Amino acid sequence: MKGSTHRRCYCRDPKTGKPLGKKCPKLSSRKHGSYSIRQELPPHENGTRRSFNRAGYETLKAAQADLDHVRALIGLVDRDDPEGTALIAAMLEEVGDEKAPLPDVEETRRRLKSGQDLIGRLTVADWLDQWLAGKRIRKSGVSRYETDIRVHLKPRIGHYRLDRLRVSHLSDMFAAISDANAEILEQNDQRRAAIDELATVPWKGADNRARRKAMRAAIDAMPPFRRITGPATRQHIKATLRAALNDAIGQQILTFNPAAHVELDPVRKPKALVWTNERVAKWQRTGEKPSPVMVWTPEQTGAFLDFVAEDRLYAMWHLIAFRGLRRGEACGQPWSETNLDTHALTVSSQLVQDGWEVETSEPKTDSGFRVVALDDDTVAVLKQHRERQEADREKWGSAWVDTGLVFTQENGSWLHPGKVTDLFERLVTASGLPPIRLHDLRHGAATLMLAAGIDVKIVSDTLGHSDTRITRDIYQSVLPHVGKSAAEATAKLVPLQRKVEAEEAARKAAKAAKKVKDMAKPRNKGKRKKPKK
Repeated sequence: MKGSTHRRCYCRDPKTGKPLGKKCPKLSSRKHGSYSIRQELPPHENGTRRSFNRAGYETLKAAQADLDHVRALIGLVDRDDPEGTALIAAMLEEVGDEKAPLPDVEETRRRLKSGQDLIGRLTVADWLDQWLAGKRIRKSGVSRYETDIRVHLKPRIGHYRLDRLRVSHLSDMFAAISDANAEILEQNDQRRAAIDELATVPWKGADNRARRKAMRAAIDAMPPFRRITGPATRQHIKATLRAALNDAIGQQILTFNPAAHVELDPVRKPKALVWTNERVAKWQRTGEKPSPVMVWTPEQTGAFLDFVAEDRLYAMWHLIAFRGLRRGEACGQPWSETNLDTHALTVSSQLVQDGWEVETSEPKTDSGFRVVALDDDTVAVLKQHRERQEADREKWGSAWVDTGLVFTQENGSWLHPGKVTDLFERLVTASGLPPIRLHDLRHGAATLMLAAGIDVKIVSDTLGHSDTRITRDIYQSVLPHVGKSAAEATAKLVPLQRKVEAEEAARKAAKAAKKVKDMAKPRNKGKRKKPKK
């Protein structure tokens, strides 16, 4: 196909106002005017001609380089490939009309092979919507992705072209999130201070009432209390974007994932702490928990189970406390997978929340599918619970909802996991024990098993962890007496001469003290021995 370069200027005839074109006398100077290119393209389907035109080149060399570039793009497809030829022609026509940079030859070749759009106008927002629509995971997981995309990713980087997204764009996004956090905290403090000040204004008196009215209006005009985007949420935003861009690489839309190269502050997960006497005393004075994750001692766990012994869901609290089931797993445990004769139950389903709606689901990981051994006491508790449930079934008659689950409402229908948590918190408050979350009972079960000397692999399998490191790092809270025993056992391994001397001196002192004590005892000199018969 024909193509050419030429030099032209934009001078006009002062009389007619028409462009002089090649008749301009100044074109004899190489510094006057600029170079242009024109490349004929395959015609439209209706036979009309089309071409690629571009002007404004300062040198002939630059113009010729772009003309060669256009010809290389046309040469990516054979003449006997009408579909590919039409795609290249349409791409060049659009690039020329929009005065956009010429596409990279190798990138265009790759897009042709993978069947992608050649123009590359797909934005980050377009791709995120497309990616999310194709996810085939449980509803709660999709909801979490959707929140990250709707609240953070699309508003901040959705307008960028997907193939032009850079690490710097993502760094700017997370910096903006940090700035927004600072603003939210400041606004929360201002609103809280205004509310505290309002509480100090008396109700009586016309002036006070007018002042209170004005202050309430000012508070209503303030932004509401909002939560900041914490470190864990920022990491999840990054993970969502990274997963979406990895799929784009898998579909050959991208060759580089900028989300994999963004540095964020590490998330420090709270360590589980045991409610020791000292911590309980401080909590009683201040009302503060030492850590978001707190674990009861065996004595405290026993006190709670004794307190709720008559509760209708006692068997659930007992099972979670000793066997470490998750809340959803306990709520969704069916009788068909609970074999009290063999002292075992199989975790194969759970109830999960989507907003406030409840749905049944499989365990979230392969390791969640597991067999949990049951002790004699737990089996006895579950048998008693089954008898109570049978009595409820007879009481409700035809109104009974046969879900087949171990733990249900009084009419047999599903337990709402959120309501179970609320009930547990009320029971803990009523018991007077230091506060823990329902999930902390699971932490406590892991701690009790490890304190009993059970191998960490068995504990990990019982809890449904994919790796024993999760069990050790997150769930293992060392009980005070276990730590003391370990410390003593360790200290005995090292022979210290001063320690031996101190122990020897202590023995001698004890022996001398015993001798003095024996000498101080009164002797029975006045009594005569009875004569032997």
